[in-house]
Amino acid sequence: MKNMELTCFNIISNAGAAKSAFLDALSAIKIKQFDSAKTKLKEGEHFLREAHKTHMGIISQEASGIKTEFSLLLMHAEDQINTAEIIKILVDELIQLYPKK
Repeated sequence: MKNMELTCFNIISNAGAAKSAFLDALSAIKIKQFDSAKTKLKEGEHFLREAHKTHMGIISQEASGIKTEFSLLLMHAEDQINTAEIIKILVDELIQLYPKK
């Protein structure tokens, strides 16, 4: 497998793990387990940071003159990062807004 494909799968894997953790946080919010939700949110943030680091590596290479060939796999990886980021923002807002009793 080519290096770029491995890089893309690394992004997809980390973004997927982030989304799963964020959705687990959402489930915890529904049953008012806010500490668990915050823990899952932090876990997801870790995976999302890893995805962003890998993605930034690709961007840095291109900025230094090493062109990245267009790939549906890379586009999918970027889509997964964006989706995870959106879910994170929404879950974080719900944690802040949900009434605590």
